[in-house]
Amino acid sequence: MRKTTTSSRTGKRLEPLRPMTEAEVMAAALADPDAKPLTPDDFKRMKRIPRAKIIRRALGLTQEEFSARFRIPLGTLRDWEQGAAEPDQAARAYLTVIARNPKAVADALTP
Repeated sequence: MRKTTTSSRTGKRLEPLRPMTEAEVMAAALADPDAKPLTPDDFKRMKRIPRAKIIRRALGLTQEEFSARFRIPLGTLRDWEQGAAEPDQAARAYLTVIARNPKAVADALTP
């Protein structure tokens, strides 16, 4: 059984949109002055910031658990996750270490 879709205003049958080929997509993107694709130089200029929320979710922790385990003030963690503030250089390094070896960091902080 095949369904046909019709316009509620005109009653005419609606045709599916014609998908664009990869070449057409690229040509359209290059022609749009407001949405130019990023170049390799653009990527080099961009700084990578470890995302606290992604790290926390990967570890399966709540904000409160992550904050307590790694001794990061809860308000600071929330600010980072909500984009209200960015971690400074030391905090970015700390988040990178947590992402790479969370058990070692937790063990080092346990008295």
